[in-house]
Amino acid sequence: DQGTSSSRSIVFTEAGEMLAIAQQEFHQHFPRPGWVEHDAMEIWRSQLATAREALSKAGITAEQVHAIGITNQRETTLVWHRDTGEPLGHAIVWQDRRGEALCQQLREQGHEALIRERTGLVVDAYFSATKLAWILANVPGARDLANQGKLAFGTIDSWLLWQLTGGTAAQGALHATDASNASRTMLFNIGTQTWDDELLALFDIPRSLLPEVHPSSHVFAHTHHSVFGGARVPIAAMAGDQQSALFGQACFTPGLAKNTYGTGCFLLTHTGGRR
Repeated sequence: DQGTSSSRSIVFTEAGEMLAIAQQEFHQHFPRPGWVEHDAMEIWRSQLATAREALSKAGITAEQVHAIGITNQRETTLVWHRDTGEPLGHAIVWQDRRGEALCQQLREQGHEALIRERTGLVVDAYFSATKLAWILANVPGARDLANQGKLAFGTIDSWLLWQLTGGTAAQGALHATDASNASRTMLFNIGTQTWDDELLALFDIPRSLLPEVHPSSHVFAHTHHSVFGGARVPIAAMAGDQQSALFGQACFTPGLAKNTYGTGCFLLTHTGGRR
């Protein structure tokens, strides 16, 4: 459970009982008013440390783990080098407002209805698209490297999956996300369940940056042998924290809703098959 202010790992039994838990806070960076950033490598180190600590507390080895599920702070955006796995800079956190100028421009140009129809989202700097556009426009060399296919974009779920599966393209690291996280980028067409070419053109984002999209319940890959001392554990689920909480709080029937209270307060409703 990779959150906005801490990373946490929990070991559950087959019956769903909590066997052990470990948690570690990490630094928040505020380089300017309205800007919020995270060190992506610190996130990875803290998440891996809590996973290993939770296994130790539970008194088990990774070989005894049936599967890993990832849930994460949503919308937080980062770009990294495929060859080295090194981030291009700090991750831009969901709270960050630097993309508001671009949002205002899109509203003034009349694109709000199109974005709402394709993505289900209002035009806001909260979502990943304007953060990614800002990185490509402002980080030296980012645009050229992206056009050459040398960079990968992801939200935190994608970043953890990449690191868990090797950390570099040469090691076979997987670049993927799930539908719940993709749907919060302002680039994903919720009708076709694919990245939307018209929106990518609107934000001037190369498709080569984007991860594969799979269902939330899906065997994405197995962990690289270096992560847990030789064990290859299936990574069998990924979902944004609020969607996973809706499921975790047993809102299985259309019409049920839940609030969660963390860094923010979030209300989600099970809508069934209706858009």
